Amino acid sequence: MTEEQPQRTKPTALLIGASRGIGLAISQELLRRGWQVVATARQPSPAALLELAARHPESLEIQSLDITSSESIKILAGAMSDRRLDVVFVNAGTTNDLPDQALGEVDMDAFQKVMLTNVLGPMRVIEAFRLRVPADGVIGVMSSGQGSIGNNVQGRRELYRSSKAALNQAMRSYAARQGDAGPALLLLAPGWIRTGLGGPQAPFSLEETIPDIVDVLIARRGQRGLAYLDRFGQPVAW
Repeated sequence: MTEEQPQRTKPTALLIGASRGIGLAISQELLRRGWQVVATARQPSPAALLELAARHPESLEIQSLDITSSESIKILAGAMSDRRLDVVFVNAGTTNDLPDQALGEVDMDAFQKVMLTNVLGPMRVIEAFRLRVPADGVIGVMSSGQGSIGNNVQGRRELYRSSKAALNQAMRSYAARQGDAGPALLLLAPGWIRTGLGGPQAPFSLEETIPDIVDVLIARRGQRGLAYLDRFGQPVAW
């Protein structure tokens, strides 16, 4: 009699902000690669995400989350307190209605919304789920090349740029606090992609960019420290 081999379990990813665009496409790609995916969306869940779940009933789980609500984050973290998460990736993000408005002209409500969604919300998620991610896992956040201070020679999109630069700084602080003991950390700059946020004039499609993005995300497993990378795995200037 041969010894029974232990059953291998699928790696699990928690994707924050997976209702459409890049988040939905990352979910699709991870499912194609055999991952278990927990995808979050505000309620009600959009049709595209529900259709994806119907096609993958055993591999895709939809959870409700409003990244701007600390209570919503706490509720989800409590509901998943016994789950191992090989990847936690925060894709949720937004910009203001007048993206080329000078920062000094942005009204307070717009400023607070963007900063809460793009900076404070992601860091709250990381703090809430960090103990669910093993040392060989990945905690990642969708940043942007527009968050690079060194590469900003054109200006424009001042509030969005500022929020992503603030997110990068917050992740640097988190990484310094964590040291090399925890999971790998990733700030991902995906490039200008045709989505609701990127707009129809963006040069790249989801189909040609998402496999690269997922490659970079998965390649960080087992690594140490924080990396700020583009979708080809190349470092982005801070």
